Amino acid sequence: MLQDKLSEFVKAQAAEFGVPGAAVGVLSGGREIYASHGVTSLGNPMPVDEKTLFPLASVSKTFTATALMRLVAEGKVDLHAPVRRYVPELELADERAAAQITVLNLLNHTSGLDWNLIDDGEGDRSLAGLVAKLPRLPLIAPPGTRASYSQAGYNLAGRIIEKVTNLPFEQAMASLVLEPVGLTDTVYGLSEVMVRKFAVGHNRGDDGELRPARPWAAFKEGARADNPGGGLASTASDLLRWARFHLGDGQGVLPAAELHRMREQTVELRASTLGEGFGICWFLHDLDGLRGIGHGGSGNGQFAELLIVPERDFAVVCLANVGPDGYLFNQSVVRWALEHCLGVVEKTVEPLPYDEAQAQQVVGRYEIDAMNLDIATDGTRLTLAVGIKPEIRGASDEEMPPDHPAADIGFLPGGDEYVVTEGGLKGQRGYFSRDADGTVTGVDLAGRLFHRITPAS
Repeated sequence: MLQDKLSEFVKAQAAEFGVPGAAVGVLSGGREIYASHGVTSLGNPMPVDEKTLFPLASVSKTFTATALMRLVAEGKVDLHAPVRRYVPELELADERAAAQITVLNLLNHTSGLDWNLIDDGEGDRSLAGLVAKLPRLPLIAPPGTRASYSQAGYNLAGRIIEKVTNLPFEQAMASLVLEPVGLTDTVYGLSEVMVRKFAVGHNRGDDGELRPARPWAAFKEGARADNPGGGLASTASDLLRWARFHLGDGQGVLPAAELHRMREQTVELRASTLGEGFGICWFLHDLDGLRGIGHGGSGNGQFAELLIVPERDFAVVCLANVGPDGYLFNQSVVRWALEHCLGVVEKTVEPLPYDEAQAQQVVGRYEIDAMNLDIATDGTRLTLAVGIKPEIRGASDEEMPPDHPAADIGFLPGGDEYVVTEGGLKGQRGYFSRDADGTVTGVDLAGRLFHRITPAS
């Protein structure tokens, strides 16, 4: 039976990757099957099941985008209108960009906004407060010119929802999406999480020991400005209900045409593990000729993954409470479900042998607003390390997820594309950008553009 095989696989993979607790759900052939493993917390263990809440992190964006599409269907928002039509107080570091950014630019990550403003627990932590702070956030490109994954863009989209509905974001989301779809265990904020069974995140220290992750989600409690981009918690069963909704006709929440419009490619992605392109929020995947739509999320010691294959009425959700290997666990489960339910086998990519001249062109430090990325070589291998900036980590009174230490990467045939071949980011693909003179100026990782700040001497 598929149920038994899935349970055996989840148990084996959880043991391999050291996952304390995981919840997996698969929708196939009109039937839902679940496989759970382990405990909610090593310190206060309770068995995980399909009703256990995990933070969704960036999977939350699919809910924010769907709510905005409902407002589009109701004629209250125009995707191609400038954001300032709805948030007239918007100011950015570049005035031209502030005037040009459209609603669609936010939803398909082409706004040009850097990843995010880091919540420091100070000042106004509402969405209005976020908008007031946005002039501090760097712009990495003119609006509409390229895709670069932006949490800030989705948080700004949440402010549009507030302004248009005249409701606090969380109340607006409940009335627009969560309640009409019947997602009773999909919630914002610890006050809602704590009255349900929930999973505690764990991070593996340098000594190999697992420790509980604090704060519980990706951001400190009270960081309402990050709710649109990553604030939801949910369960495997609710996420399969969410998948069914996106496989259906809109259930009266929004017309099927607007719902299915979210699956249509709006921008292409190059050499990205996240997919071949963006629809409206969804990452688009070519699965051996089948079209998949999906989104992942990474929190503090917690990882979430959702993949839907509309033409086969299929979905898989994976939730795991350990970092960084929860990501690798989730990916292994997705691959297993695709192979055993749809006959789709992922093709592996093989890097080229180490090339010293090519390596020397890319070594150096790269950054986004919150993280540094270091490319280095010892003359025999090329490595990538990425982590939170030391000044941000040092200024925080909360624990933060561990950095990803240097791991081997290899170039792929055809130029500047690469793949990570070991560690917690194993399998991630990206590429290096060059200017008109051929000098490397940036590197894409996980859909984000890191600008080069310290090239090799």
